[in-house]
Order: sequence, then C-alpha cells, then structure tokens
Amino acid sequence: MIARVWRGATTAADGDAYAAYIEETGMTVARKLDGSRGTLVLRRVVGDRAEFETVLLFDSLDDVRAFAGDEIEKAVFFPEDDRYLVERDLGVSHYEVDAQSV
Repeated sequence: MIARVWRGATTAADGDAYAAYIEETGMTVARKLDGSRGTLVLRRVVGDRAEFETVLLFDSLDDVRAFAGDEIEKAVFFPEDDRYLVERDLGVSHYEVDAQSV
C-alpha cells in the first residue's frame, strides 16, 4: 500500500470551511478511484493558522497516477484552494505502508 502525503495551511478562521472543502473535492475524488484504500485529513491550529496534512492511501503507484496524473510528485489542487490556502507544499511525498490496523 502507498500513502500519499501533502501539507498546507489556512488561517485558523478558515479551518472548518477548508476541511469541508477538501472533503468535497480531493478526498471524495480519491476515495471513488479503483485502488483507493481511504483518506485522512489531519488538522491542528497553531497560533493564527490551521495546519493540514492529508494522507491518501492507494494499492499501488499506478493507482496514485489515476488521481495525480503522470507527475505523481506534484500536488493536486482544486479551483477554490487559492481562496483558503496561505501556505502549501507544491510537492507530495509517497511512502510504503509497512503496518496497518483497523
């Protein structure tokens, strides 16, 4: 299994709205793909910012490509991301998942 990890931040005031937005866009899109094993959205408020980390789980790198296209190291953004994000990673990291529990 492959974990695709991305980080970004909004203002603390926009945290709830952005969490709802990424659920409606990227997380829903990813979960509908063949080979998807689920998604996580992690959030913490630090000062005046809400930091986000997303983890998308896929069976293989080919399944990641179905979500991200051929340049899998580039982050995927949706139309309203510019409205919310005050900081964002333009790249992502991929990890092999060595252990899991349900």
